[in-house]
Amino acid sequence: MHWKGGAMSFDVLWISRDEIESLNITMPRIMQAVEQGFMALGTNEVEMPAKIGIHPRENCFIHAMPCHVAGAVDHCGIKCVSGYPPNTPKGLPYISGIMLLSEPETGLPRAVMDAGWITAWRTGAASGVYASHFGRRDTQSVAIVGAGVQGKVNLIAMREVFPKLRQVNVYDVSDTQTDNFLSEMRPELPAAEFKAYQDISTTVADADVIITCTPIVESPKRFITKDMIKPEALCISVDYCSAFSEEIMQEATFICDNRNQYIWTQKQGAYFQNGYPRADSIYADMGEVCAGMKPGVREGLRGGVLMGIASHDVMTASLVYGMAADKGLGTKVKL
Repeated sequence: MHWKGGAMSFDVLWISRDEIESLNITMPRIMQAVEQGFMALGTNEVEMPAKIGIHPRENCFIHAMPCHVAGAVDHCGIKCVSGYPPNTPKGLPYISGIMLLSEPETGLPRAVMDAGWITAWRTGAASGVYASHFGRRDTQSVAIVGAGVQGKVNLIAMREVFPKLRQVNVYDVSDTQTDNFLSEMRPELPAAEFKAYQDISTTVADADVIITCTPIVESPKRFITKDMIKPEALCISVDYCSAFSEEIMQEATFICDNRNQYIWTQKQGAYFQNGYPRADSIYADMGEVCAGMKPGVREGLRGGVLMGIASHDVMTASLVYGMAADKGLGTKVKL
């Protein structure tokens, strides 16, 4: 720090997306960090208000997500993240944003980094943690609905959880996205058979696990119905209530990532229409499960809405920051 003109300047580390990717952080490491955050939530060591947002355009959002994971971890930060479905046909990212880590002792900014990578990988990791507690050990098939970034990262997480994975079904409204998915993901699972389908019902019919990664919209169609899927399917929604029918989630052993955020979002109405389980129908949230307060369930129909929570961002960003600092990556910017 430097004293200048009655004010003190200090350095903040700026970490670019390219620098984050060069760290080659593995999915198991991110899953470990995300699960640690879940455990802290379950033991009430986290301050994390439900994410607030604005909606400058139809089906678009900009969210603010602050969090302090206290205790032995003691990490805090805030993410400003945007979701703009109209960006995809323009060749722009659907999800973008900035992640700020702060020093818990002083409140001073510690690091600023790309939030697009953070969001993609922590979201896939959260699906992996959920599947590790609720998926069947003999799972062999997965259906990915939505073949963009989230579809790819979620599949990488399933690869880590289900070593017997041998069939991957994929559906997307864009043939280009489907082709990109197949070319990028086949080398990641060389022992699996990949099948691209033109309709939803065939895509999900024989899948042990179904993951929906479609855009989050104000008026969801909920096009996956209970009669399409296996009676004991594991249904993972990373697109709020956009794809799975109300019947599926109402009849499933229902999980959310964080009870407070789920209920708050459902009450305030943006991107969460009526029909999904209410507070008294939630089996548990993932904080309770990872902290050992509720056991995972591996039988019957199971459904999870993983909305994405700020503890994932803070834990993953802290992992990135530590590794980047060790390797001397990033640009110091004086404030």
